[in-house]
Amino acid sequence: MSNKEIESLQRSLCGKYDTPYCPILEGTKLGITLNIKENINPINGLRHPPEGKTNGWYIWGGEDFSDDPNFFKSIHIEHITEWCPQIQKFLALPPGWRFLIANNYEDVWFDESLLDI
Repeated sequence: MSNKEIESLQRSLCGKYDTPYCPILEGTKLGITLNIKENINPINGLRHPPEGKTNGWYIWGGEDFSDDPNFFKSIHIEHITEWCPQIQKFLALPPGWRFLIANNYEDVWFDESLLDI
């Protein structure tokens, strides 16, 4: 998928949820679990406010979430197409937003608690 197509999907999604389009800066990092490459369902994502060279996104597969500091691996956003291309359309949601996808199911919602870190 081209960058223009991804941007169009992202803008459409942000419009659907009446939220600002907040694209990720190139070269920033996100946290992702290793199991995401195994097509584990559901796929979860949440966005904290960006800090330093991170963009605030944390992505994991499955129901379980861990506070273990090794739960997430840090990757540059440019590698997301290798790791989990199906989440690209969600990545322009602003901080405070979450998503969950599984098979043909999609849920997107605002979680104010994500802004308090």
